[in-house]
This record gives sequence, structure tokens and C-alpha cells, in this order.
Amino acid sequence: MSGDVADRATEGFRQRYDAEPAGRWAAPGRVNLIGEHTDYNDGFVLPFALPLRTVVAATPGPHGRWTVWSELDDEPVEFGAAEADEPGRVDGWAAYVAGVVWALRAAGLDVPGARLAIASDVPVGSGLSSSAAIESAVLAALVDLGGLDLPTDRWPRLAQRAENDYVGAPTGIMDQSAVVRAEEGHALFLDCRTEEIEQIPFDLDAAGLAVLVVDSRAPHRHADGEYAARRESCERAAATLGVTALRDVPTADLDAALARLDDDETRRRVRHVVTENQRVLDTVALLRAGRARDIGPLLTASHASMRDDFEITVPEVDTAVEAALAAGAHGARMTGGGFGGCVLALVDAADADAVADAVTAAYAERGFAAPGTLTVLPAPGVTPV
Repeated sequence: MSGDVADRATEGFRQRYDAEPAGRWAAPGRVNLIGEHTDYNDGFVLPFALPLRTVVAATPGPHGRWTVWSELDDEPVEFGAAEADEPGRVDGWAAYVAGVVWALRAAGLDVPGARLAIASDVPVGSGLSSSAAIESAVLAALVDLGGLDLPTDRWPRLAQRAENDYVGAPTGIMDQSAVVRAEEGHALFLDCRTEEIEQIPFDLDAAGLAVLVVDSRAPHRHADGEYAARRESCERAAATLGVTALRDVPTADLDAALARLDDDETRRRVRHVVTENQRVLDTVALLRAGRARDIGPLLTASHASMRDDFEITVPEVDTAVEAALAAGAHGARMTGGGFGGCVLALVDAADADAVADAVTAAYAERGFAAPGTLTVLPAPGVTPV
């Protein structure tokens, strides 16, 4: 389907249900400026929302019944309370919808039955959090349709529960927090332990900068064994070190902590998380001081740590980072859980096209499929449209 994503959701609703939707709700994708695999370690992250959106058009339906259609799959999925209340009964893309219903019902809320239609500009499998966008847009629709008493600061945790416990993807709280709570022109500084947030000014226009997002075309999957293995390794290391989470290992004590671990792989995993937390704090300090251009080396150091210590990059993303830096980017890094997905590069706005062309040329030289490129500014979080 072509056209504006909100119009596509409306048209899909009309065609599927032969009716007009009661409303439309949009949730953005997100990129993480810095702070990778720190979220489930109770650490710090700094994402911002993208102008790419997932839109849900919806209307109330029979009590205890939900029907959902997506432009990605023309066959609608229908499920009832029994399926929603048992994780695993609804699978595929519709599990993200059923998971939200499950999480709301588990929280004691009277979730309205609904008919929904979904359209999205957020690429699936690219590491831009298409899953959190679906969850958050559906959640917003159901809250409004049912008049549910649910403050927005509770939405991220419920959406995360849907993904963790219904879908089975062990993601942290960052994605849903960014998608729900981000503000235009800002990055969201999130303490993943306390869930306290601070809106950090990230005025790229004023600084003559842009963020170039490169879709590596190497599929990004959260619910695979590698992501879970990294999380388990971090949790085992924290237990060995006698701390609640790796967030509790101070940078100044890192060498002593590493010396207490038995194997090199675990030491490298821990080193990434501890140093990445510090890079987030350093980035926030620079942005507070209005020094956006100076965060570039921190972004590049983050990528090196993900590549060498956490071992979650692939040749496509490494190539994109190297080509962007060679073309004059101030810094570049993979963003997202790893094993594919996207790269972001901080560039002078006037150079964005030239850097994108350099990445595309490097892909061609390596024989990779052509990447997707997009220049973005920080956008607002979930909202009616």
C-alpha cells in the first residue's frame, strides 16, 4: 500500500470491516543514540523516537473478542479472551496485539473488545523497534476505546510484559519507554532501574547536524538465542560479583571486577556493559552542555565495544560504520540488539547525502544488498492522529 501511513490504516479498516474507525493512534519507531544492552542490566540508555510510525485504526467490538488486520498480512486474526489469557495461543505478528490484551487484563483492567487495522512505516526486522511501536499503538487504542484508568507512565512496563511474557522476547524497558515517552527535539535519558526519565535537548538543526540511519538489510531478530545468551551471561556475572545488576559495577572498579571472573568471554561482556553505561553518562553531559558535535567519538567507541567485547555486530553493520566514518561522519555505531539491524551516524547536515552515498558504494564493493538510508530528527512518542 502507498500513501500516508495513517490514511493506509484508515483505508485498510474500511476495506476489512466496511465501517469507519472510531479513532487512530500512532506510535513511532526508535533508535538508540547510545546505551546498548544496558537496559536489562538496570543501566542507562539514550534513545529518541523516529518520524517513522505505526498507526492503529480501531473501533469497539464484541466484548471479549478482538479482530486485527495488518497490511503486512491480508488475512485478519481473531482471538478471544481464552487465547489472550494463555501466552503462546496467538502467534506471529498478532501475538504483539494479543500480548497487549493479556498484559492489560493481567493488570486487572476491563479491556474492551475491538476491531483493529494496522499500517506501518517502521521496517520490520531492522532494529528500529517495530514491535514496541505495534504494542504501544495498540495499547493507546485500547486504553482510549475502553476509557481505562491507566497513566502513561505505566504503559512502557505493560508493553514490555507483553513482549517478554506473551511473545517471548527478553527485551528490556528501553524500547517501550522511548516509543511512549519521547518528546520531539529531545533524546530520552532513561534510568532503567528507577524508570526515571529526563528529556535531553538534541537540537540537531541548530548545530548543523543530522543523524543518518542506515538499514543494513541484515535482519535483526530479538527473540533468538544469541540475545538471550548475552542477557544470561550478564546475569550470571552479576551474581558472581555479588551485585544486583552490572549497573552496580563502578567504572573505577572495573579492572578489579574483571579479575574476579573466570573466563575471558564473560569479562568482555561485563566490560562492554560497564563502559557503555559510562558512555551514556558522558554523552548526556555533552548534550546538556550544548556540545552535540562532540559526542561522535563516544558513538564510535560504543560500536567498537559491541563489535569486540559483546560480539553482536555483523559484516554489513561494520561496513556501514567504517564507510560512514571514512566519509566524514563525526561518529557512527550500530543501534539495536545486534546481529543485523541499523547503524546511525552523526553527520554534518550538508554532508548527509554524501555519507549515505559512500555507505551504498561500500556495500556494492562488498557485494551486499543495497542499504536503506534515512536522515532523521527526534520525533514525538505515541499520540492520537
